[in-house]
Amino acid sequence: MHKNIRKIRNVFLNLSEDRLAEELKVLGHRYPRNRAKYIMEARKYIDSLKEIIENFKDESELRKWLAENIKGIGYKEASHFLRNIGFSDLAIIDFHIINILAKYKLIQKPKTLTKRKYLEIENLLRRIAKKLSVSLAELDLYLWYMETGKILK
Repeated sequence: MHKNIRKIRNVFLNLSEDRLAEELKVLGHRYPRNRAKYIMEARKYIDSLKEIIENFKDESELRKWLAENIKGIGYKEASHFLRNIGFSDLAIIDFHIINILAKYKLIQKPKTLTKRKYLEIENLLRRIAKKLSVSLAELDLYLWYMETGKILK
């Protein structure tokens, strides 16, 4: 668990937006006010998120819903969240993955990672994973390791 979350996990669901922003600032968050606002808005799903997740049969559609409905969550963050709760057919595409794909000339390094570009890269990774008979989760973890030399939870 991320060190910042570990420090405030027992209180961040109950703090006011201003107090939460203060705590995030103390912990060194780059944009504490924005993050506090996003957390406040996401709280409305605390009691229904499990049911929302269970109602989706397709993990790509669930990720899309998360990215479109939880402010501050994009495709990478939604993929990461879903991976952490057991989904494995979504890629977590960050600059490490992009760098290794560009290094081996599988893609041109994009200037920005739009939704469209994210999905294009994920489809490439999906084809590679299929050829290797591994899940996307296994493939991007391996690529991450190749690029960083680290395995992180």
